[in-house]
Amino acid sequence: MLDRLADISASQEDLESEELREDAETTGCTRIGDSRDRQIVTVTGTLRTVTLRPRAGVPALEAELFDGSAALDVVWLGRRSIVGIEPGRKLIASGRVSMSRGRRVLFNPKYELRPLGRE
Repeated sequence: MLDRLADISASQEDLESEELREDAETTGCTRIGDSRDRQIVTVTGTLRTVTLRPRAGVPALEAELFDGSAALDVVWLGRRSIVGIEPGRKLIASGRVSMSRGRRVLFNPKYELRPLGRE
């Protein structure tokens, strides 16, 4: 029974990842997995986590954006919160990718919140 639940969960994740990859293709965005250090990109995906994590004594709102190919950290320096930036929300973000501790990061990106639901 537990094996079936694990299979169902894995299948659901695969479906969500495939949907996110298709969304990136239809919007003309770069897949996060294909982005390189110092490249200017426009990416789209779903926010998995949103955290307030100060950097060098300055407030910083961090979110993990996932597009089905890889994850990217989106960081807004000097912000404690942003209306609409919450887990599960889809968005499009543009900026220069940098690498920090082995992870892709976009600092203070230009962004657009995607509509809620399947509109």
